[in-house]
Amino acid sequence: MTRALFLPTLRQAGLLAALTLAALCHALVVRYFAMENTPVALACDADQQGWLCASRQLAILLHNPPIFGIAALILAALNLVRPSVILCGAGLVAAAYGIVIYNTPMSALAVAGLILSLARPAPEPE
Repeated sequence: MTRALFLPTLRQAGLLAALTLAALCHALVVRYFAMENTPVALACDADQQGWLCASRQLAILLHNPPIFGIAALILAALNLVRPSVILCGAGLVAAAYGIVIYNTPMSALAVAGLILSLARPAPEPE
């Protein structure tokens, strides 16, 4: 007898899609309005306060060692071993940030691993 595959419910899939879309939109705003926009970048470097400058600084700190890509790969590997909606969501958020903030190769591999985890059997209830 085969076990059912790991498949999020419709509500969980909607939540995962909304969470991933929100992370993707935030990453796009940080990249194009704070990192690549010269006046805003200069204002943020001159100790300007605000959520955009804080997000820009955090993205820059997490970009130099490719933390977004590494985190996405680790979460995808954990989700491949033991599928979970929480791990899948965290991996999707990290991969969305990684793809937008220049950690594309590792983040794309993580997305492939997350898609592959949908072919794994669901964990048995305890």
